Amino acid sequence: MTEDALARAFELQRGRLVAVAYRMLGSRADAEDAVQEAWLRLARQDSAAIDNLAGWLTTVVGRVCIDTLRSRRAKPEASYDDRLPELIVTEVDGEGPEDDALLAESVGLALLVVLDTLRPAERLAFVLHDMFGVPFEEIGQIIGRSTDASKMLASRARRKVQDSHRPSDEPRQQRAVVDAFLAASQAGDFEGLLTVLDPDVVWRDHSTRGVVVRLGATEVATRAQRGAHSTVTGRPVLVNGEPGVVAWAANGTPVSVMACTVVDGRIVEIVSMRDPERLAAMDIPGRPA
Repeated sequence: MTEDALARAFELQRGRLVAVAYRMLGSRADAEDAVQEAWLRLARQDSAAIDNLAGWLTTVVGRVCIDTLRSRRAKPEASYDDRLPELIVTEVDGEGPEDDALLAESVGLALLVVLDTLRPAERLAFVLHDMFGVPFEEIGQIIGRSTDASKMLASRARRKVQDSHRPSDEPRQQRAVVDAFLAASQAGDFEGLLTVLDPDVVWRDHSTRGVVVRLGATEVATRAQRGAHSTVTGRPVLVNGEPGVVAWAANGTPVSVMACTVVDGRIVEIVSMRDPERLAAMDIPGRPA
């Protein structure tokens, strides 16, 4: 295979490989790096010796992702408490192909958080089999385990995901709950906030000073109630495909992105980002006129 033909064959696989790596790593940038590493290794490989290019590339990307996850686990500062999965923000009514592509690559934030609690081999087995239909025999070759061991890893991961990640409501119901939360916050309606917050709601707020975790509906409502005295404007958006809110300052600068997870008609988890540098690097639609 010529170099040009190999490059074209690789490009046909790139989208799928990025999707796999993103679900493994929770970061588009890290996923792109993993796929680029696969290309570099492919360029050094005798392509004539590769019988199944798609399988070979999946194996390489999987192993690169496992190495990355193990490196994160070796560093205490790389835990989820300090590392936020990538937030992909799109318009609520975005129907263009670009929005569709972003949402196809994104994963609900709540699921990414659950995936981040899995061991690297568990996460890879679950992602490859349950999300991409890769046979357990191939997964075993990637992680250096038997087919049966790979099945056990995926099964264990599946139970953890099912225990932690309850099915959310329908999109319209989710949106209505988050819109009610936004309206109650802007009105300073404490009782209204309590009606849309789960009693055990968790709010993780990321800023330049670190992560602040607020627990329980009363504490979260008290903090959200301050929105009534703020000069910022809240706009509904989708964050990783789920209802969220972007807050804009009067000068058109985004000051926060908030993602909400809704279950049984109430918000069970909120993740917000208020780091100006990270917000500036994000492609945030819906800037006020």
